Amino acid sequence: MDKAFDVRVTAVGCQTFGVRIDSPDLDWRHRQDLMTCTPVGVPEPIARAVVTYLAEFRLTNGAFDFAVTAFGDWYFLECNPNGQWAWQPVETTAAVARAITGQLEKGHDT
Repeated sequence: MDKAFDVRVTAVGCQTFGVRIDSPDLDWRHRQDLMTCTPVGVPEPIARAVVTYLAEFRLTNGAFDFAVTAFGDWYFLECNPNGQWAWQPVETTAAVARAITGQLEKGHDT
């Protein structure tokens, strides 16, 4: 099954923020100047799995990478607990920054 695009899901606590990454390359990291990023909804089963992953590993946040097929199937690639998110569209970075601030105010165990 060929990949149609990638998705970076930045998760903070129970909140998830998805960004669709379109690139002419199989690995978008090779020529980031050629990729485009647009906010995308995270399907509920994926969001639940991401939040469960964070809880199981006692992580506050993480950057989850997925490959998505033309049929809409999401394939998990990795989670980076210190993943970058500031390169994403401004509406996403603002929401992630607010979520991180809110999480810091609440503390890890809430």
